[in-house]
Amino acid sequence: MSGIVQNNILRSSGTVAVSAAGLNWSDTIITGSTATVEAGNGYWVNTTSNTCTITLPSSAEKGDQIVIIDYARTWGTNKIIIDSNGLNYQGNDDTYTVEYTTDGQSVNIVYSDATKGWLPLEDDVTADVPVAPPTQKAIIGYGRVGSTKVSTSNLVNSSGVVASDTTGVGTERRIPGAVSYGGDKAIFAYGLTSSAVSMSNLVNNSGVVGNDVSGVGTARSGLATTTFGTTGQALFAYGEIGGGSGRTNISNKVNNSGVIASDTTGVGTSRSSLAGNAYGVGLGIFAYGTISAGNVSNLVSNTGVVATDVTGVGTAREAPGAAGYGTGLALFAYGEASGSNFLNESNKVSFTGVVASDTTGVGTERYQVSAASYGGDKAIFFGGDDGAGTRLGMTNLVSNTGVVASDVSAVATAREGSAASGYSYSA
Repeated sequence: MSGIVQNNILRSSGTVAVSAAGLNWSDTIITGSTATVEAGNGYWVNTTSNTCTITLPSSAEKGDQIVIIDYARTWGTNKIIIDSNGLNYQGNDDTYTVEYTTDGQSVNIVYSDATKGWLPLEDDVTADVPVAPPTQKAIIGYGRVGSTKVSTSNLVNSSGVVASDTTGVGTERRIPGAVSYGGDKAIFAYGLTSSAVSMSNLVNNSGVVGNDVSGVGTARSGLATTTFGTTGQALFAYGEIGGGSGRTNISNKVNNSGVIASDTTGVGTSRSSLAGNAYGVGLGIFAYGTISAGNVSNLVSNTGVVATDVTGVGTAREAPGAAGYGTGLALFAYGEASGSNFLNESNKVSFTGVVASDTTGVGTERYQVSAASYGGDKAIFFGGDDGAGTRLGMTNLVSNTGVVASDVSAVATAREGSAASGYSYSA
């Protein structure tokens, strides 16, 4: 016989305590709002939908051990509460509240004695959050050519080359929102026909646009988008409901299957013609927009919660584009400043969500551009309007260090008010 003999505690009952290597792991993932656990076992607790109260055994002996793990990294959203069931926990009686509220946490507790009761051997957080690979391709869709709204789309390969037009699918419209969901797919939603609409079109990981899906949430246009979290979720926010003054600050979450949720009460200044993008790990930012609303930005948490206004940095402007580049970085560029002053300046966003001051512009000054990431760590800006009513078809590539390149003539039909998003893990 060979192997390692574990150290096990001989309990007062004469039985030997189970070692950490010998825990019995539950076959069932706990998803309910309450659960009762037993010594000698390990448990997976999934709080995606609700807080969970964990009741410990009412009696215990020295060496009893229980391990509880955050199965879905959601304890930061929906915590677990430990009910010590009449026994002490870290020397406090069970009238004290014991909560664990950090994503990715695991709790490994052992019973000591009546004085100290249950003591954590460990209550660590798994810091390395699995992050989906970046999208490699992009899609540009919808917009306006001359005075005609279109549903045309153009794929962008992993080298930033824009393909020729693909016949449109779905209702022709301009200034919708577009964002990745599920990691490697995309969704177009909302927009303006003769009035604001509430509809969406899913894009699969091959870049094929689906038919119209009846909308959820308030119809609007000129809104912004970002991904959030690490499980393929996204957010549409802000926009103009109609009538020239119906701007809003509501938001709508998108789950990792592309389903749009109903309206979430707004946070921050109501505005339209803004832009948004992810930054850091699982975080997002909305910035700029309607000049009269002021120059503000709003950060988005990894659970899709929009924060209150932060005073803006850089030239206030409407209808810029935003896209990610590098690792956890983002860039806002182009737009219309006060007094019909069309811009090509850009503003970088750091890994911690700090917007930098203006970077001298490159390329044609314009607004109503679209932007997306491609190639894993680069970005592309497309199209727009030069302020004189000319629809533009050039692109500007952005390197993985955030440097905007000069204009490149695009194959795509020139248009303004389109939207763009990354898709596909495959180059």
